[in-house]
Amino acid sequence: MSPELCIRQIEYGSAEWEAEVQLRLTVLRQPLGLTFTLEELALETDTLHIGAFAADTLIGCLLLTPQTQTICKMRQVAVAAKYRGRGIGRALVQHAEVAAKQNGYTEIVLHARETAVAFYLALKYLPEGEPFTEVTLPHLAMRRKLSQKADILGSPNQF
Repeated sequence: MSPELCIRQIEYGSAEWEAEVQLRLTVLRQPLGLTFTLEELALETDTLHIGAFAADTLIGCLLLTPQTQTICKMRQVAVAAKYRGRGIGRALVQHAEVAAKQNGYTEIVLHARETAVAFYLALKYLPEGEPFTEVTLPHLAMRRKLSQKADILGSPNQF
């Protein structure tokens, strides 16, 4: 991971958010022939958007969406192709876990693409149930209970 890496919240509707949507589109949707609808994006107002920046350039992102008072869902984890394999995804997930704990969540759930299951297993996410298809690809539901120990990496904002 580069020492210039900065991970922070992205404000919904901002220019950084527009860059985040473009990154998610490029990395996650366009390869599948998919786009976002305005309705899908409008549902993200109660979501915590987290970005990884190298200097002022967005190079990775993820979203945390409330599911219940104690569970949030990690979604749309994306790292720009030329920055993969440098620990950016791991840093994003670790930052998201701290943010989730600081906001009172005790668990994170996610739907991992089959190609990302090993990544999440290494981060102590546990598989649940049988594989299923989502956005045309095989996925596996995964979950991680967050420890009560405070691993303060920053001070994420409320969401």
